[in-house]
Formats: sequence, structure tokens, C-alpha cells
Amino acid sequence: MTGTPETETNPGTETNPRTETAPEAGSRAAGAGFAALRGQLHDAAAQFAGGQDALEEILLGMVDDVDRAAGEPLEIFPVCHHSPASALAMARRLREKRPKVVYLELCEDMAPLLTELRNCRLPVAVQAFASEIDGFPPDWAPLSVVAPVTEASAEYQAIAYALDTPGVELVLVDRSSDHVFQWDVRHEQPEEPSTEPADPSAEPVDPSTEPEAALHGEAVGVEIGDLRPRFAELEEHLLRHGKVRHWSEWWHQYVEVPLGDSDHDTYRQVMFLIGSLFRRLAPGRGERVRVDEDRERHMWTRMREHLAETGTDPADCLYVCGAFHAASRVEEFGVHGAGDFVISPRTATTWQYGLIPSSHAAIEAQFGLAPGSVSIAATEWAKNLTRTRVEPYRLEGQAGARKTRPAKKAAKTAAPTSAPGPTSTPGPALTEDRLSGFLRQPPALHTLDEAELLGWSVDIVRAARRSGYLASTADAIAVFETSILLAAMRDRAKPTPYDFQDAAVTCIEKDTVPGRRDVRRLVEIMMGGDRIGQVGYDALPPLARDVHDRLAPLALNLQQRGVRRALLDMASRPELRACSDVLWMLRRLLPPGAARTVMGERRLGERSIQESWDLSLGTHQRALIELGYEGVSLEQVLEQRLRRTAYGPRATTAEVLAAVEDATLHLGGRRLADELGTRALEVLASERTVDGAPEVLRRVRGLLAYYRTGEPVLPPWIESFVRTGYAHYCTLLPTAFRDEDATVGQVAAMLGFLFSMESLALSLGCDRTQLELAVAQSHPGDQAKTALLWAAQVQLGTLSRGELRARCDELLAHPLVVPSYPRYLSGFVHALEPVPGLADVVVEAVSNAFGRLPDDVLLPWLPTLITTLRSNAAELAPLLIREAGRVFPARLAALDAWIPPWRVPPEDELLPRAAAPRGAALLPAHPETCDALAGLLGVTDPWDPSDGRDTDPTGAALLFTHPAACDAAADLLGIGDPWEPAASAAGSPGLTARHPATAHAVAALLTSP
Repeated sequence: MTGTPETETNPGTETNPRTETAPEAGSRAAGAGFAALRGQLHDAAAQFAGGQDALEEILLGMVDDVDRAAGEPLEIFPVCHHSPASALAMARRLREKRPKVVYLELCEDMAPLLTELRNCRLPVAVQAFASEIDGFPPDWAPLSVVAPVTEASAEYQAIAYALDTPGVELVLVDRSSDHVFQWDVRHEQPEEPSTEPADPSAEPVDPSTEPEAALHGEAVGVEIGDLRPRFAELEEHLLRHGKVRHWSEWWHQYVEVPLGDSDHDTYRQVMFLIGSLFRRLAPGRGERVRVDEDRERHMWTRMREHLAETGTDPADCLYVCGAFHAASRVEEFGVHGAGDFVISPRTATTWQYGLIPSSHAAIEAQFGLAPGSVSIAATEWAKNLTRTRVEPYRLEGQAGARKTRPAKKAAKTAAPTSAPGPTSTPGPALTEDRLSGFLRQPPALHTLDEAELLGWSVDIVRAARRSGYLASTADAIAVFETSILLAAMRDRAKPTPYDFQDAAVTCIEKDTVPGRRDVRRLVEIMMGGDRIGQVGYDALPPLARDVHDRLAPLALNLQQRGVRRALLDMASRPELRACSDVLWMLRRLLPPGAARTVMGERRLGERSIQESWDLSLGTHQRALIELGYEGVSLEQVLEQRLRRTAYGPRATTAEVLAAVEDATLHLGGRRLADELGTRALEVLASERTVDGAPEVLRRVRGLLAYYRTGEPVLPPWIESFVRTGYAHYCTLLPTAFRDEDATVGQVAAMLGFLFSMESLALSLGCDRTQLELAVAQSHPGDQAKTALLWAAQVQLGTLSRGELRARCDELLAHPLVVPSYPRYLSGFVHALEPVPGLADVVVEAVSNAFGRLPDDVLLPWLPTLITTLRSNAAELAPLLIREAGRVFPARLAALDAWIPPWRVPPEDELLPRAAAPRGAALLPAHPETCDALAGLLGVTDPWDPSDGRDTDPTGAALLFTHPAACDAAADLLGIGDPWEPAASAAGSPGLTARHPATAHAVAALLTSP
């Protein structure tokens, strides 16, 4: 046996300083009713262990725990969560005792929600939710606590009795939802690996196949009566000797069935004993034991406070808690407890409360139960009610509940009396030993109900055939016989639902599952199904009710589970535009699938006149309810989420621009959009990376197009954004070209922003020299970025298209560069984003590669080209293909005679050049304007009779007009040739023709500033 020293030496009393208290010692002395049982356990310990040791302490300590709990003046009613036996015993006891006050182990801050259970169809879960936390680590948000409630549970019986019986008070005494996280062990130390046993049959459920199992989300589960061994070896021993597969089956066989027909005292003492056993054999995980004890101190402190404030007699009260806590040994135990436990205040976290739908599968997944165990428990609950004829308690108006007979209803609502019923026994007097008889009695022999088993066999075969299994009557007979055989092998006279489930899987299940559900799941559905709860309209938060009211014109039952098709024709029914606005907001706020558009779209500046939607709000009711915790209307919640996204510590420019777009689409107006746009400007100025450049470019282009077409002037924030973004990306451009982490697509998006916004940025005061300097300072090392830089130089005019073609030809001619040529092509394709006019050059580069490269080079190189273009430039490929379709011939027959356009010489090279007159020809043709201007200036020179024709001698006329400068330059250069005036007059170049370099140098000197 493994465990801590506390468990091994003296787990009952001596090792823990808080265990041996005055009430416990008194109950041990006064518990004369258990003297015979103590003697028998003492003899058994001496016989098996050979003397007094830890075994005797455990056995006698368990009897002490039972004696102490049974003798408490305030009656303790131990329960196990979702146990039909506990629910049945609770219904009996409430009708017998008629208590005036019911203390319930449930979070004390959930009390106001319990009255809304009557508006729901069970099972549902009471939820406490906090999205904005204060006092907890930020990474814990959001916080969520759920407490599922089913009809086959003792807590529901207590709630229904207290709420529908006049004069009865229901008091929740467990820690608050805030304290659930305050006492979380993560506050103090890292979580250690769990030593608790895991249910081997509780396999993880795939939410995609069983979405009902995820109804609780990631909430922390709170259950009443968590009763399961925390000692792995103990559970393994019980399962092995009980010949069962998992804990739920053991509990059903050895606790539920024997306690189903037991009296109240026997039920209590057996549950006390089980709780004490599991508590004393729990492993020594100090943090969980401490939390359990603090919960017990909290509950007894609250009960004593309530008794002191109201003066209620403890004999008129009933304390409903888990059997594990009923066997508590803390000092604060009992109405006369000695401890003085101080309850810490709650944090400043704001909690929201509501009811969410639950299901049997969600409860099983939340608390690690075997699949189908809650459904089987619900079936057993219905059978027990029929067999025992006990009238359970149900809330008035409970959806899905059976009608109650008037006579029973009158009895149910009768005021409780202070004296117990004729068959009840007061709490303090419960000292008679009922355990000895229960432990000595042989197991009840249940005869085989052949009709029930035969009906199960026929039903499972029918269900299997509907699901695609090739099952027949022979399979039904095989399931019937195998169930009896398995029960006999497990020492059971009557097959249990678990035996039948194993038999059905053995006889019907094949290698593959033909449908969505396997045989085990079909058995669970047949045994009662995965019942899914629903929160009624009156119990919904205001936001959820507002959504249903605004969608009422659709005339659909949106509270029902499943998909509903909604058709909206806004042209014939303009009132449906409001419904369309609600649906688009729900699509933005709820999980995928809650509101899915089939036809229609909403983009900036575009609204559909007809829409089709698939709505499943009933299936996603929990998400809609949790949406109501954030506000009272969809518009408020959407605005809060957009602000939270924009002002988050990790917000990016692209995310803030997306928030601007959503605010414009769904909320309208300019107030929020302008505020978020200003925030986008701040985030952009603080960014030092270009990771979001493609998304920023796409969203800014869309917003600019929307404002230019729909607004008279651009908003001030977007003008500032363009101006700041132009300078920002010019600054980051050289770094991005060199940075290995920056992809070619991100750099192309930066250039796309700079080139596409250039005209607007220059009109707002930006300087184009910034961009020219940024491009000149860029020196990429990657081939794709190099090609992108060449494209940017072509756009700026520093590189001609002919030079770009020449560089591409050089790459193809270099054998060492050919393997990396696809990377250059990838860069050219990305360059189509900022420079779409280069599409013909890119087509030419690809065509030259296919035309010039040999097959032994082209074939290994082709897969690299295809994968590169597909992974890096898939969205730009259509532009490239469209340009190729324009260039290449459309028919195969024309391909042989086709000449690529880049091989055809330009037309100006084919035609002879005509001598054009030098000078301004327009002025001599229309001299009136020039004469008027000359008159204003006082110039009287006549017109040249040549009419603008160039009759001057060729050569540098300025040199002959000013020969001194030329002579000085000739002396410096050592040239002594004299001037030739005659040649100059005749039009001969003379010295200029003989020494052209000198003439050019002189001309440059004369024309320089």
C-alpha cells in the first residue's frame, strides 16, 4: 500500500492535529449502538493483520465517523452525484421529515438562479462566468464554473422541495465561485501529476463527432457528492474483484442496487461508511485535502451563522452534502463545532450568472464518468419510481416534467411541521446499528426479466440496422444469450445494462463503423439517450431574449436544436433588413455554425437584397447565453470586443484595421470607426516588423475605395494613416530586404503600399525622395527579393525594361544560376502586386526559360518552379495566366507561325527617320500671341524670315560666339590649332569636329551652374 505517512500510520485520528475533536470523542463514548460492530472489526483486524496496527485504526475510525455523523443534531443527508438511489432516498426523506431549512452543498452565490430552473428542460447547468478578472493571473481568463443539475439527482429533489413548499428556506453553504479559484492550488505551487485513478473506459470524446460533450466548454465543474476512491490501488482492487470494467458499473452493482430499497437509517449509515472509507484511504495530496477541509469549514461556518441569525432549531433542518464531506473530521464539524474559521473576502472580479444547456455526455466528460453512465442512471431512476411508487418533487411549470396528480400536489405544497413524520427518526437519536445487518445480509437475487432483456435485444438490432449495420434476428438472439452468459460469468443472476452493452458490442460491432455512431453509442441512446437540456425563454439573459425578439419576423423556432433555413428577401420585405443586421452580427460573434450564410454577402459598400441562412441557435445556446454576460445588446457586445481587440497589448495594425472594417459594416456611423482608425495609426507607428504588411495593404485599399465612393472627403485618420505608413514603410524597406525572416510576400506588400498610395501620399506632403533613397539603400541577398528590387527600380525609372530583360537573359546564360532561377521568377510574380505593368516581362522570362533551357536542365527544374509559384504566389498566378493568354495565340494551328512580341523589333526602328525641323514650329505658325507678348515687353525685333526652319550651321554655335573660352580651354589642353572663320561661316565643324572631346568638355563647363 502506498501513501503518505498520514495515511499509513494513523489516518484516522492521531497524525492530523485537526482530526481528534471533542465532539468526536464524545460520539465515540456515546455510540453504544455500534459497540458490537466495533468488536467484530477489532477481531477481524486481529485475525487478518495479527494485532493492532493501521488496519484496526482505519476500521474503527470508520465506525467512529459513522457514529459521529449519525449523532449530529443537524441531520446530515449524504448523497452521491447523479445517483438514483440518493435521489430516491432524498424524495422519501423530504416527505417524511418536512424540514423548514435545507442546507445544500452548492456555491452560495448561485442561489438567485435556482428559481429559473422551472423555465428550463433538464439537464441544465448553473454557471458563474467572469471575462474581466481582478485578483487572479491574467492568463486564467475567462473564469467559468458550472454546476450541472439533472432530474435523477438528490440536489434537484431538495431544490424542488424548497422552492415549491411554502415556509421552506433553501440556503447554499459551499464556497463562492470566486473562492473556487482563490483556493486553486495554482496560486501556491505548480500542479503535480494526479494520483487519482482514471476511468479506463472514459475515453476522450471527439467534439467533432459528439458536440454535446462540449456543452460545458472549459468550465470548472462543481458537483454535489463527488464520491469516488482517490486511492488508485483501492479502485483497481474493487473493479477486479467486482468483475466490472469501470467505477460507474461497480457503483451501480454494489451500491445503487442494494440501497434502492433500504430504509433511511441504513442508507445514511452506509453512505457515511463509504465516505469515511474513501476519505481515510485517500492519497496524501496535501493541497486537495486542504481544499476539501476548508470547504467543510466554510459550510459548517455558514450553517452556524444562519442558525444563530434565524434561531432555527437544528432538528428542523436538513444538510445535503456529499458523503465524502459528511464524514468530515475538522474542528468546525457540527452545530457545536469548536473552530473559528475566517472566510476570506472575495476579489474585485465581476461575476455574471446564468443557466446554460447541459447533457448527459457533457456531465460524463466534465467529471470523468464512463460514457453512458448518466443515461443509464436516468433509466434506473425512472424504473425505481415505477417500482417503489415514490412521488418525486418537480418544480411547478418544469418543462418536460410529467403532470402531478392534484392529491399529491396538495400534499407536496403543504407547510412543513416542526415535528417529524410518524416514520422518521430525529437526527440526534440515529445511533442504532444498521450497518451490521446490511453488511451481513446476502446479495439480493434478482430474477431474470426475460421480457425486458428481449426488448433490449430487439431494439438494439433495429437501431443498428438504421445505422448501417448488417444486423438480423440471429444477432438479437445472440445478444440475448450473450448478456445472460456475461452476467453469469460476473456472478450476477440478472444482466445489468452494462452486461447488455458488452454483449451488443461483441455480437454486432464489426471492424469498421458504417455510420456516425458505433454500437456502444447506440446502446447509450437506447437506454435513455443523451438527453440534452434547454434553457427556457424566460430564463435567458436580456441579450438572448433580445436576439429572439429581433429575429421573430423570420417565423422560425430558433430555440429548438437543429438547423433552420432562413430565406430573406429584403426587396419584397424591407423589414427583414433588421433581421439581416442581427444575423451578420451573430455570425461575427458566435462560433462557426451558429449562423452560417448560404447565399449573400456583406462587404464594404455592398449589401445583398436576398440572403439565405442556416441557423442553429438552439444547438449553440450556451454560446448565446455567455454572450449575454458581456452586455445587454449585440451592438454593445460587438463594440466592446472591437475595443478589446484594438486596445489589447498584442494588437497589430492588421487586427485594428479589421476592427475598423467590422465597425463600419455592422455598427454604422463614423464615431467608433474613426476612433479605431486613430488607434490603428498609433499601432502602425509603434511596429518594427512587417509581418502584417499584406493584410494591412488589403484592408487599407478596401477602406480607401469605400470612403472614396461613399464619402465626400476622406476621414482625417486615413489620410494620416497613409502619410505615416508611407514614411514608416520607406524606413523599414532596406531592413526588410536584408532580413531573412521577412518573406518576399511581405516585402512585396510594402512596395505595393508605397506605389499604390504614392499619389495620395505625395498630395498629403510626403516626399518621393524617401522612396528613392530606400530603394537605393536596399541590398537583398535572396534571389526572390533581388527580382523584387529590380521591379521596384523599373517602377521608379532607375532601371529600364530593356536592362531588366538583359539581366534575365544573363541569368539564363549562367549555368550556376539556372537552378535558382525559379526563385527569381517567384520574386517577379510577387512584383505583380506593386508593379502590375510587369506582367508581360514575367511572361517573357518564363517563356524564355522554357525555350532556352535544355531538357536535362528543365525537367529537374520544373517541379521546383511549380512548387515555388504555388506556395509563394498562388494569389498572383491568375494575373500571370491572364497576361499569358493575351500574349500567346488562342489556337494551336497559329503557334507555328507565331513570333513572340519581345522578338519583334519596335516600329520606330523599321521606319525611316524623317528630318524634323529644329526649334519651336508652333510659334512661327501662329505669331499673333508672340507679337502681343513682345509688344508688352517692348521688344521690336522682326521675325526671322526662315519661318522656324533650322538654317544655322551645324556644330556648337556658342563656341564661335564666345571664342575666348574655347581658346583658354585649348591652351590648357595644349592644342594650338587656329580658328577657321571661313569654315565656320560655311558650316564646317573645323576644330569641334577634330577635337570632339574638348568641345563636349567645354560645353559641359558652360552649361553647368
